[in-house]
Amino acid sequence: MFVMQGKQAVSLTPKAVEQVVKLMQKNAHAGLRLGVKKGGCAGMEYTMEYVDSIDENDEVVEQNGARVMIAPMAQMFLFGTEIDFETSLLESGFKFNNPNVTEACGCGESIKFEGM
Repeated sequence: MFVMQGKQAVSLTPKAVEQVVKLMQKNAHAGLRLGVKKGGCAGMEYTMEYVDSIDENDEVVEQNGARVMIAPMAQMFLFGTEIDFETSLLESGFKFNNPNVTEACGCGESIKFEGM
């Protein structure tokens, strides 16, 4: 695991915590699992899915009632990321402030990491 002593792998803003808790309660999910996959114009994309059980290899982050699991293959890419939830007139969704990203496409959905 890519965890530093005393520091969570990711952090959530109060708005993200509120949204994750709401999604967990909606259908009694255990939390949300974050990951990354190949795709998009910059090479990688974030993934997010509801989960009903925690995989033993997931990195679990709990913050004020919100639970986020990080898939094993994504841990090194997401370490240090702040997750926010933004709402505007045209869209709403989770936003990732990831210090590991070296490049992002114009739409903000696709990312690139050093050496990839």
